[in-house]
Amino acid sequence: VFEICNEERPVPGVASVVKEMQCASARASSTVKCLPAWKPFLREISSTCVKFEEVVRASHRLRNGVVRTPCERSHWLSLETGCDLWLKMEQQQFTGSFKERGARNALLCLSAEEHRRGVIAASAGNHALALAWHGAQLGIPVTVVMPTVAPMAKVEKCRAFGANVVIHGLHIGEAKEHAQQSLEYEGLRYVNGYDDPEIIAGAGTCGVEILEQVPDVDIIVVPVGGAGLIAGISLAAKTLNPNVYVVGVEPERCASFRAALEANQPVLASVKPTLADGLAVPKVGPHAFAVAREWVDEVVEVSERDLALAVLRLVEGQKMIVEGGGAAGIAALLPGCPLDRKDFKGKKVVVPLCGGNIDTTILGRVIERGLSADGRLLRLLVSVSDRPGGLAEFTKLVASLGGSVKDIFHERAWLYSSVDQVQVNCVLETSGHEHNEKIIAALRETYPDTRSGSSMERALQHLQATYPHTDVMAAERP
Repeated sequence: VFEICNEERPVPGVASVVKEMQCASARASSTVKCLPAWKPFLREISSTCVKFEEVVRASHRLRNGVVRTPCERSHWLSLETGCDLWLKMEQQQFTGSFKERGARNALLCLSAEEHRRGVIAASAGNHALALAWHGAQLGIPVTVVMPTVAPMAKVEKCRAFGANVVIHGLHIGEAKEHAQQSLEYEGLRYVNGYDDPEIIAGAGTCGVEILEQVPDVDIIVVPVGGAGLIAGISLAAKTLNPNVYVVGVEPERCASFRAALEANQPVLASVKPTLADGLAVPKVGPHAFAVAREWVDEVVEVSERDLALAVLRLVEGQKMIVEGGGAAGIAALLPGCPLDRKDFKGKKVVVPLCGGNIDTTILGRVIERGLSADGRLLRLLVSVSDRPGGLAEFTKLVASLGGSVKDIFHERAWLYSSVDQVQVNCVLETSGHEHNEKIIAALRETYPDTRSGSSMERALQHLQATYPHTDVMAAERP
């Protein structure tokens, strides 16, 4: 959104935010202007650019309304990633996410008439919670339209905060359409959870705090969904220190920001179910994108395996419960992941943990996937004797190798090699990849057909063994 002059003036830190606001305001009035309105996706925002001075005003508004979350160094993650890694703990906000910053700022910017009438928003989780809580604190009526897939725990919390909760639509898109087009809500101000300028400015206060808490930060790694958070943080951080490198991280299964960069405007991206459900926004906001594209240096994508492993690392090493989207920044930095690079080693890196609202049942599944990705769950398919004592011999051997049987299942119908054999499908708890290799090697000495791998790989192996003339092409595997 911005055209910045070539002049680079050093910024003397952030000890006095008000003083910096004055400097930034002066610079903004002379060097910052909106891009021409002929850009189709910028027409609607050509008169509402987000400036740094708005972030500073938001900081002043929010000084008593939201938690100034700690930013602390992680010893164990620093060792694992090779970075000097610091965690900005936004999951410690009262409702469990950074969304409170933008929600409260937006509510405090309402006119008297808008304050009286109230606001409406569509959300499946964190934005609804933040708006409901701060609406209750400020005496502003709040209506949230939530899709049928919204977790009941979040729905009930919104109701407990006094919000008018409307359940409508199969997904967030249908909920948003209902909130914006239904005549029933005419007159209510719609608050977009990631694209309104007040929301972006509120998110930017997180960037101001990062520069105050870690003044010599080199890199900030930010999760990306609708792009409101990274737009605000990058604007604030790079205004205060142009040398800070800002990287966005989004899930492979919903790479909407990358799609927007490639198309040079927000476009609908393919969305698949992901552990980072809070980042699964099919189309980034036009305001957020226009700001972020000018300030963000790089964007990378992480896999479901990376996300699960990051959640596990935070639970085990930091004793923190963080949702999949909130752990995306950590996921990108782990060994073998996109930001496991030489140029990051030894650098001071800050990662906002942007949310901690994860259902207990989902958390259990994510931890198990993380254990599997970490090599501490091993799944095997072994043919053992179906005679008395056959299974006991197998489990005794597993125990002698240091494995613990977590789950086991017999399959008699699908084995055609011998009637006195049975297939055992089992999951073992182990200590890691090296331990797994030792277990598999030892088992194959007694059970030569021992196989490991995903259920799809085993299904293809079984299909090929049962129907040897079937052409199972590896390239066609899902």
